[in-house]
Amino acid sequence: MENITKIADEVRVLLDDTNAVREEALKLSRETIRLSANSIRASHREDFDESCKLKSAARAKVEDAKEMLKDKLEIYYTGYVQDAQKEYAESELTYAIIRELEFPRHTDLGVEAAAYLNGMAEAIGESRRHVLDVMRHGNLARAERILGIMDEVYYVLITFDYPDAVTQGLRRQTDMVRGVLERTRGDLTLLQQQRKLESAIESAIDRMDNGKGSGQTAGGDGK
Repeated sequence: MENITKIADEVRVLLDDTNAVREEALKLSRETIRLSANSIRASHREDFDESCKLKSAARAKVEDAKEMLKDKLEIYYTGYVQDAQKEYAESELTYAIIRELEFPRHTDLGVEAAAYLNGMAEAIGESRRHVLDVMRHGNLARAERILGIMDEVYYVLITFDYPDAVTQGLRRQTDMVRGVLERTRGDLTLLQQQRKLESAIESAIDRMDNGKGSGQTAGGDGK
């Protein structure tokens, strides 16, 4: 019995340490998600200095978690750590799409490959929001460029045909991306058609006005 008690005490020390690390990892993950979400909001406002500052802070939390968990892989590969990496990747990729920059690699960001791909998919949802903002400001050419980037991302994502256990549910995210693209393309097409119709109506009105003016002038000359 003394042997069993000693063994139990040794195991308890190990589990206490693991639990303490888990709690700290949860805290870091929550902070990473909060900073990443705020960075995305700053990108939508086109406050890019603030966005970069927040992205940098989120990256530091990601690195802290990786360092802390390097000997606790059973915690590192739990869902919440990977979710935090996904949110951070999403903030970086949303920033890149909005600014029309080259994408950073997952190794550049220090995140796992599956978290990166899922972050890429979610960045498309955020990009739709930005396209709608750009459309409201009347910049249809830029909206079309961003939609083109979104298209390219989708056609890359559908090439990753692996089980969900490998990609952490990427297939579901890719289906979401397809729906986002269809709605965004429909919104942009409709607005482009409205603009063409408005332009055609304005041109017709101008021609009518010019015709009336010419008729009045001709009548005056005849008198």
